[in-house]
Amino acid sequence: MTENAGQQSAADGPELSVIVPARNEEASLGTCLNSLVQQSAPGFELGRQWELIVVNDYSSDRTAAIAASIAKGYEGISVMDAPAFTASEHGRFTGKNNACWAGAQVARGRWLLFTDADTIHLPDDLSRSLCEAERHHAVLLSYSPRQIVRGFWQRTVMPLVFSELASVYRMAEVNDPDHTIAAANGQFLLIERDTYFAVGGHRTVASDVLEDVALARTVKGSGRTIRFRYAPEALSTQMYRTTGDMIEGWTKNLAVLFPRPMYLAAWRVLDLVLYFGLPFLAVEIPWLVSWQRWALMLLWARGLWRFYTRVARSNFPLPDVLLSTLGVPLFVFLLIRSTVHHRVRGSVIWKGRSYDT
Repeated sequence: MTENAGQQSAADGPELSVIVPARNEEASLGTCLNSLVQQSAPGFELGRQWELIVVNDYSSDRTAAIAASIAKGYEGISVMDAPAFTASEHGRFTGKNNACWAGAQVARGRWLLFTDADTIHLPDDLSRSLCEAERHHAVLLSYSPRQIVRGFWQRTVMPLVFSELASVYRMAEVNDPDHTIAAANGQFLLIERDTYFAVGGHRTVASDVLEDVALARTVKGSGRTIRFRYAPEALSTQMYRTTGDMIEGWTKNLAVLFPRPMYLAAWRVLDLVLYFGLPFLAVEIPWLVSWQRWALMLLWARGLWRFYTRVARSNFPLPDVLLSTLGVPLFVFLLIRSTVHHRVRGSVIWKGRSYDT
């Protein structure tokens, strides 16, 4: 897209373009699109004030058919196929980045919202997000959704991941222009059109498997204001349908999300030793006197309190937070696995595609 074409589209188009990249999302796409079309209201009508673009990313299931069926019932919805993969000066496109960039090329809105096909949007979250971005003078606004988890391993591991993310990417620092740290969540990433094309959009982060954080860094690094927050009142998402999907997804992301993943894994192993070893020592060592046993138990209780205080920052329900100690072994395994794939094997797999790292 040329600069003049982009300006023409923004001048003549709607306020917002919602872009949904979708690859093999038949299980979730219908719910996502229905939650989006319900955002239409007087003064913020689909087909007038905003448009919806679904980009089918070479799906082999019913994703394209579901999108086309829903699009028939509404004005303002378009469905397109992602173009063939190409290489840019920033490397070969990943599937999602290719789909997002393609959607942005045809979008006409003054604002662009990239949102995943596994999200569920609550009433009025689109119009309220536009107001929030303008109120905070942010050219990029991203929401972290409420996470929907199913099954034992998701309930125990996901709080651990998100609590560590909350420690590394402190939202107060992300939102502070004086701090260099930047973050965003690709499940809801709203960006001003002019800014998007000025920094190169998804083409700039073409080969990044963690494109949301990379794009946020690019925008913030250009001296512009970004805003990122937890927004359970805006949307929710079920990131992974199965434990296998979760393992594949976090293998792709963890070594990139955390600056020292092996260091983090070592600390979590130490946690395990303390949480299960201290009570054992307090009970089983025969020569300890009473006060020494109590001292070990107090040390154990202090460590457990600090652990749960940290995990509580994940914003997961209390039962999941309490169960999370049982997920530490799998979390450590995922940190090691992700590191091996990124730094030893040099590739990761996601949704049937292999990407060089």
